[in-house]
This record gives sequence, C-alpha cells and structure tokens, in this order.
Amino acid sequence: MKGKVYLVGAGPGDPGLLTIKGKECLQQADVIIYDYLANPTFLKLAKENAELIYVGKKGGDHTLSQEKINQLIVDKAEENKIVARLKGGDPFIFGRGGEEAETIKEAGIKFEWVPGITSAIAAPAYAGIPLTHRDYTSTVAFITGHEDPLKEKSSIQWDKLATGIGTLVFLMGVGNLGKIAKQLILHGRSPDTLVAVIHRGTLYEQKTITGKLSEIAGLAKKHAIKPPSIIVVGDVVKLRQDLNWFETMPLFGKRIIVTRARAQASGFLRQLIDLGADCIEFPTIEVIPPKEVTDLDRAIMDIDVYQWLLFTSVNGVEFFLKRLGDLGKDVRDLKGIKIGAIGPKTAEIWHNIGIKPDLVPNEYRAEAVIDCFKKENLAKGTRILLPRAAEAREILPEELAKMGAQVDVVTVYQTIKPDNDSRNIRKMLEEHMIDMITFTSSSTVTNFLAMFDVGNRQIQEWMQSLTVACIGPITAETARKNGLPVQIVPTDYTIEALTDAIARHFS
Repeated sequence: MKGKVYLVGAGPGDPGLLTIKGKECLQQADVIIYDYLANPTFLKLAKENAELIYVGKKGGDHTLSQEKINQLIVDKAEENKIVARLKGGDPFIFGRGGEEAETIKEAGIKFEWVPGITSAIAAPAYAGIPLTHRDYTSTVAFITGHEDPLKEKSSIQWDKLATGIGTLVFLMGVGNLGKIAKQLILHGRSPDTLVAVIHRGTLYEQKTITGKLSEIAGLAKKHAIKPPSIIVVGDVVKLRQDLNWFETMPLFGKRIIVTRARAQASGFLRQLIDLGADCIEFPTIEVIPPKEVTDLDRAIMDIDVYQWLLFTSVNGVEFFLKRLGDLGKDVRDLKGIKIGAIGPKTAEIWHNIGIKPDLVPNEYRAEAVIDCFKKENLAKGTRILLPRAAEAREILPEELAKMGAQVDVVTVYQTIKPDNDSRNIRKMLEEHMIDMITFTSSSTVTNFLAMFDVGNRQIQEWMQSLTVACIGPITAETARKNGLPVQIVPTDYTIEALTDAIARHFS
C-alpha cells in the first residue's frame, strides 16, 4: 500500500495567511517535509508523533538536492504514510512544485495540490501596493529574478516585457536587481519608473524601499536589502504613499515575549498581533488542578454554610465550577450566597452563566476588595469561602479575619513551571532581538527567571535593550525585586489596559 502526498503552500510567512485546507493537511500528516521559507509556527500544527524533516535551501546552502527531496517524498509515501510537503508561498509559482508532482505521479502515488498565497501578491499587499488598479494598469506579470545559471539563453523576452506589461513582479531577484533594471531600461522602460523592493513581506521584519528604476539597485545596496525580497516595477508603487497600512501599525516591527499560561494567552496574543507585533509565546506558568482536594470537596459539600464566595482570578472561578460539577452539584446549589469577584474578567465568568456578582471593586487588587468589605459592615462570624491558587498573598484572608469574618481558604488550582526549552529565547535575549517582555502575574516573573541558569548581572544585561511590561503593581513589585526594570504598568490591571499601554509606549 502507498500513502498520499499533499503539496501544501505555506503562504508568504504571516501564519494567518495559511489556508484552512493547508492547516488540515498538516494536522493529519504522518510526515511533514518543509522548506526554509515555511514559518516554523506551522510545525506546531503537527500531531504529536509526526515526523518533521527540514529540507530547506538558503543562500546556496542546500540541505538536500531537489532530486533527493523528490525521492524522500516518494519514499515516505511508499511507507503508507500521509506526507505534507510544505513549501513557502505557493509551490507552483517558482517553487518547483510541478517537478515534485511529476515525480510523485510517476511513482504511482496519490497526491493533491493545496495552493498557497504567493509572496508575489502578499508582499506588495502588505506594503500597500495593489498590483492592478483601473487608473494605472490592468496587466501584471510574475517573473523569476533568478533564472537557472546553466541556461545558454534567457527565456525572458525583455523586449516585450519591458513595455508590454503594466506591473512587473520579480521573485528571488534582489541579487540581480542591477541587471534586471538595466535590461528593462535597455528595452524601453522609462528610467523614472517607480520600483519597490520588499524584504520579508508580511512578517514583522518587513522592510520596503522605493525609488526610480535607474537608482533602485544602488538604494537596495545602501539599505542592505537582502533575500528573500520581492521587486515590484510599475506606476502602482505610487499608491504606497496612501495605502501603506502594515508598516504603520502601532506595534509593527516589535518582537514581544508573552509569558502568560498557554491556555489564557490566546486573547492577549491576538490583541498584540492585531496591532502589528511579532509575538513569541513562551508560557512560564501552567495552571493545573491541586494535588489535594479534600478541603475543597468538604467546603463544596457544605456550601450552604457560607454567606460569601470570594474569587481573585478567572482560574479560581473555572476550577471551582468544574469541581462543583464533578461532585454532582451546580450553580443552583449556590442560591442565597453572595459572590465577590476581584475584577471584570473574573466577574464575566459569572455573567456568562447568568449570575451577577454582588461585589466587584473598581481597582483589581486585594486591597480594593478589603475596602469594599469594610463598607459592607460584615457581621461577626460571617462565613467566607476563598477558593484560590495554592500560593497567594495572605493579606485578603488576614484582613477579612480582622473584620470578624471566618475565612476558609481552599486550593482550587496550582501553578507550576512548564518544561519549556528556553534555548531559543536565551539566544534572542543574548543577541538583543527582543523588544519587550510581558508579565501577567508574579509567578510568570519568578518562573521566567528560573528558566535561565544565569546570574542577576546577565539578566540585567539582557534587559538593557528591552522594555518590561507588567499587568499590575504586585507583578511589577516582584519584577523590580528581581532586578528587572519595569517601564509599563497600566492604571487598570487588565489585559486590555496592558495592551493599550504597550501600544502607547511604542507610539
């Protein structure tokens, strides 16, 4: 029996531009054979036991020859495996996908083409350049800028191309930019024609330069433009001045580490990415159920003895409600009990199940909760259940006890340091490739530092060139005690406020 091969276009680099079908192919593949230009983020889509094989080509350094790549694809498919051949951009726009498909067909193996968004279209779009426009041109051509050097004669008809097509898009041509410009001018294209060169289009490193055809090679050299880059020749380049949207985003070009737990990080990541940031997900905490639930179970089974339920985090609510259900109870068993929530996100969990919390302070910290309870004039002996993390500040139960309340603290979840590989993050910190680190709790700070076996002096050296952002004053205090220079603490201690503060800082 033989397997099947999916020739998948990975798109130009932005992970959001991978097609839905491409994602599905990666998720079901037994083997993923991928190129240099395929975003490594896509490999996270692979199933747990998938085999990942890198066959990239970069600057003349070829991991495998094209013939050996073709044979590798066939060999893996003949092992009755589903193979995803992941190629940057679209496999069939100067990607040699056709050659691979021919080899697969000759071997009698089933295959499918899964087109990708080619960088020839995407890079200009992210640079604010429409390739066609009714006021400028209705024709566009894609041309390789890197013809096979063994060819005796060029297959590009420069005389027809230079004046016969409105917009010319050259791929892989930055190394030959001078020769390309010379050929176009020689065959009739005006030396004053506008040209854009777009490096790493759709990614946070995107860099665009523009100039006249006669001068563009010198400008590219001056600005150190290197591959991979796209060259756009034509009057449509004028529109970039008004339509440049990507490079003007508030966080464009900023690389930000997000240390929040993976289960909670998606919303924060999405907000930062939507503002143009390149986000690196590096969770330093993992939220898991507690080792011991005896006290929690006892409290839930005797829930009707409490007058108040007090929650200091979203995790506290979610783990409490799950355990409530595990013990055969539901929210109807909370009838008559007042609920306090430390902030709007914690309160939102209750709103989503039709319950309006009785207490939500204006400031999202334990001290504000205490002030609210002072106004409540608690009766002596009021029973309060405080489901929270295994490790937390003691100020809340201590101050409530001083008011005469009987506070039962139970552990509903614990945070642990995940077993992450920190080598890549360390390399980027050492090379000052990070612009910002964000912390959303004291645990994210202490665990982040614990992941690197270095002294405080080394940590402080890394931090000199980046910004530290903390969600609130308690987290910031922990960071400063550990020698981290905190520059950003929002006035409201929410993810939304933190995102806004980050955008304001960089703008």
